[in-house]
Amino acid sequence: MNTQILQPFGLRSTPLTFKIMPPLALYVHIPWCVRKCPYCDFNSHEAKPAPSLSQGGGLPEEAYVEALLRDLESALPLIWGRRVVSVFIGGGTPSLLSGAAVERLLTGLRMRLTLEHDAEITLEANPGTVEAGRFAAYRDAGVNRLSLGIQSFNDAHLKALGRIHSADEARHAIELAQRHFDNFNLDLMYALPQQTLAEAEADLRAALSFAPPHLSYYHLTLEPNTLFAHQPPVLPDDDASAEMQQRIGELMAAHGYRHYETSAYAQPRKHSRHNQNYWQFGDYLGIGAGAHSKLSFHDKVMRQARHKQPQAYLDAVANGTQVQSEHTLSRDDLSFEFMMNALRLNEGCDAALFEERTSLPLLLIRRELAEAERRGLLVQDGGRIAPTELGRRFLNDLLAIFLKD
Repeated sequence: MNTQILQPFGLRSTPLTFKIMPPLALYVHIPWCVRKCPYCDFNSHEAKPAPSLSQGGGLPEEAYVEALLRDLESALPLIWGRRVVSVFIGGGTPSLLSGAAVERLLTGLRMRLTLEHDAEITLEANPGTVEAGRFAAYRDAGVNRLSLGIQSFNDAHLKALGRIHSADEARHAIELAQRHFDNFNLDLMYALPQQTLAEAEADLRAALSFAPPHLSYYHLTLEPNTLFAHQPPVLPDDDASAEMQQRIGELMAAHGYRHYETSAYAQPRKHSRHNQNYWQFGDYLGIGAGAHSKLSFHDKVMRQARHKQPQAYLDAVANGTQVQSEHTLSRDDLSFEFMMNALRLNEGCDAALFEERTSLPLLLIRRELAEAERRGLLVQDGGRIAPTELGRRFLNDLLAIFLKD
């Protein structure tokens, strides 16, 4: 076959040219936790001494909020003229911050950025760090969506996961969230150590009793450089995990939730706008210790990473050197990363979005699309590219097709 048909002359050397900038989101990382969970591979660090929740004690929250705002100011030239569609305050455990600290942060963001009038502003919270007045303060500060890290309603499983809260504390936290927020998410996990199908179903039914607008249900995986990776617990086998996944999908559908992304379920119009922007290969500026950014310019797409250690980050911001690494994505990087995100969406994406978000012709991945379709992992229909049911079950195999040698 003449490969010039598939890769016309000059295709790989033609400069990128973005006609439309992708939507822009802001991610803010809070790097501290009360205790590091054995399965967690996020950039989180135990707060020492243990923080006093009533005042955010034990954390250098005033200095950290100031550093976040200085970090943002230094990045403003990269995003001049662009509106921010969503803000996500993640961690770590952002609910270790006092309400006053969150108010200072959000006030500072509004002074420096142009937020959409209805921007989604999410804050992650853990039940073990919840107090009665804390959620009201977050709401008054401008947070309009809460994401609660529940994981399980089974005390034995919570203990095995290293969580610091109990099932009763989880229920209390959800009740507080319902009182103060119209929009909230619950994080759950399945395929937990020695978990049965009945126990996984009981967790889900407990969550559904609160009618959360959004529910994220993750399969526990043993990530490298975690305690679980070095000391693996006894986990359900693949068949048992698949049964749990199938039952979760059936129950969620029966309760009117749409399974719109690999691990995400939502009531109508309650999907996570911030995460949807990731999956549609939108842009995001990340500030805070270990935060990552993906930013598009008229002729390139750039990634950045901040220093991970909290004190190193604070020192770097003071010196104006908070960006630890920065690189421009290659054409192969762009095509793979687009598909890696877009194929997490069960309905896939418009084929035109590939060209809009990468500034590359779809022709560049024609062979890969054809191979994925031949293997029954993907379908191209009516201008859309979407994973099949088989492709969703074997997503890693599907993505591997788009990974260049």
